[in-house]
Amino acid sequence: MRLPYSLVLLAGATLSAQAPTPADWPVYGGGPESMRYSALQQITRQNVTHLKVAWTFDASDGIPSSELEVNPIVVSGVLYATTVRLTTVALKAATGELLWRFDPYRGRKVRGEGGRTRGVVHWGDGPDQRIFVAVQQFLYALDATTGHPIPSFGKGGRIDMRDGLRPGEKLMVSLGTPGIVYRNLLIIGSRTAESLPTPPGDVRAYDVRTGALRWTFHTIPRPGEFGYETWPKDAWTYSGAANNWAGMSLDVDRGLVFVPTGSAADDYYGANRRGDDLFANSLIALKAETGARVWHFQFVRHDIWDRDLPAPPNLVTVRRDSRSVDAVAQITKSGHVFLFDRTSGAPLFPIAYRKYPPSDVDGEVAADSQPFPLLPEPFARQRLTEGMLTDRTPEAHRAVLDRFRTLRSGGQFVPASLQGTIVFPGLDGGAEWGGAAVDPETAILYVNANEMPWTVALVERAPAAEAAGGKELYATQCAACHGADRKGSPPTVPSLVDLGDRLTTPEIRAVLSDGSGRMPGFARLGSEALSAIQSYILSGEISPPRPLSPEGRGGRGVRSPMDQKYRVEYGRFLDPDGYPAVAPPWGTLSAIDLNTGRYVWKVPLGEYRELAANGMTATGCENYGGPLVTAGGLVFIGATSYDGKFRAFDKGTGALLWETTLPAAGNATPATYEVDGRQFVVIATSSGKSRAQAPASYVAFALDQP
Repeated sequence: MRLPYSLVLLAGATLSAQAPTPADWPVYGGGPESMRYSALQQITRQNVTHLKVAWTFDASDGIPSSELEVNPIVVSGVLYATTVRLTTVALKAATGELLWRFDPYRGRKVRGEGGRTRGVVHWGDGPDQRIFVAVQQFLYALDATTGHPIPSFGKGGRIDMRDGLRPGEKLMVSLGTPGIVYRNLLIIGSRTAESLPTPPGDVRAYDVRTGALRWTFHTIPRPGEFGYETWPKDAWTYSGAANNWAGMSLDVDRGLVFVPTGSAADDYYGANRRGDDLFANSLIALKAETGARVWHFQFVRHDIWDRDLPAPPNLVTVRRDSRSVDAVAQITKSGHVFLFDRTSGAPLFPIAYRKYPPSDVDGEVAADSQPFPLLPEPFARQRLTEGMLTDRTPEAHRAVLDRFRTLRSGGQFVPASLQGTIVFPGLDGGAEWGGAAVDPETAILYVNANEMPWTVALVERAPAAEAAGGKELYATQCAACHGADRKGSPPTVPSLVDLGDRLTTPEIRAVLSDGSGRMPGFARLGSEALSAIQSYILSGEISPPRPLSPEGRGGRGVRSPMDQKYRVEYGRFLDPDGYPAVAPPWGTLSAIDLNTGRYVWKVPLGEYRELAANGMTATGCENYGGPLVTAGGLVFIGATSYDGKFRAFDKGTGALLWETTLPAAGNATPATYEVDGRQFVVIATSSGKSRAQAPASYVAFALDQP
């Protein structure tokens, strides 16, 4: 009987002799190496044009327009995924038939999406087979056969991921991208807010059976830890993020987990975090068993551009001087590929540090230099100039030229300004969360990219309000029943203390808006008021008390270091008709040989339907979700937001071999698997990032049955 790949992981030292069966897609990204590669080859260059829809599954939960970014996993003929309200589903992978559904809200009213996640994790040991899924702050362990929470894991089948992030605080945290399993450990990152207050981005490992915390790596170092001197001395007590929201990769044989991180909060103004800010914007190699740091590389020092590392790195073997080198390749939002020796962290292509001008914004101290790989060349354009502006129409060109001349455009890592600065590639990349695919047979990396300029400007904040709006609103609207102390009168009137330990954020918001039982709804108060009440209910105060300081704002007293002098305003740089201000291509797909650093091919990816209908084709367009490469000679990719296409390219030449129109945009990374000798390719579709309105679904394709 064939074992699921997660069972093979438990074999430890014998794993290197056991290759995972290509029939499954058992891990987010296809395997722990995050290659997004499959050895299946039933679908080939020659027959891909015969692909047909094999089945579809409605994942919308009745919401007409939503976003679904899931890369589903397939283990022993069962597909596991989530819906837009974070219901976990198990489907027969051959037919899409529902086997079970786990509803974390248990029938309670929830408005809108339950939150965004990109998939689930599988682990098993004999009859004990588990699915791990995150729902807002809670991480659940489900029985893979029934979908029921496993009572022995945490408290009643779940743990609260807010616990232990920083003494005395329970700020909101979630898990956007699935963690990864090493032996009996589930290693996870987190999704945090991008402005303060927000928790630190600790990387943590939990016991897969009990939910007990086994180790923690502090991405914002504490006193005595490596990197502590790269922050203000007390930054660990208030700073946040520097988190792994993008997922991670695992070298099972070496017991190394590779963790890419994002920027520290606030993303665009760092006066309260002067220094390089390790381990923000870094690739960190940790011992998977203990969390001990082995090596790291920081891609952006003191990030004030939101240049998070967007995706797990790819583990690949390359050729150097007639020898094989196990490497790790990291793509970036700025449009670069960095390649390192997997064991030592030594760069395999030269890296140069380029100087940049200082910031002219009060209080900001930008880093004086940033690293760039000399090979491969960037896979996205690096600086917007007048000669690159759109010429789609004369009117569009004049409009964007006038706007361009009011902004700074100095290329990568020019500090943000009060005037407004162009960031190109934009805040969504370059590379994005869909990640790159790597063919282990050739060491060719396939990466899609956005070519959309954005504008970023810093704006001075209004003086901090001393009135605690949420507290007053609670006093007038809620205290008569729940009491000034939020303790209520159980069981008739429930306590609101530690409500976040019991309900998720969407559940709390739904009850506040719509009411429940004898409690009326407060939708009439408006969104801002509801947010203020919700914040007060969860924390007991509007924000943590901070000492007043005379620094900044012309000497006026401000809360420090949480209360920043500036806030950010940003957006896409578009022409008056809503198209990118830059000349095409607006989206691309590239093939890069990691042995040499040279390009094999590059093609536009996607188009706008209305422009194509008028003869403006092959422009590329914004794209989210990554590629899948197969031994059958194909690169499959959806991703394109505005044409809703799913495509297959020849992996050797970049020639388009097949395309079909999906029910909605495939803003997700596809998966491929085999059941009963038949190969399938499945992709999540949704309309959250497009101009269309369509329910979310999973669509699976296969060759016609003989």
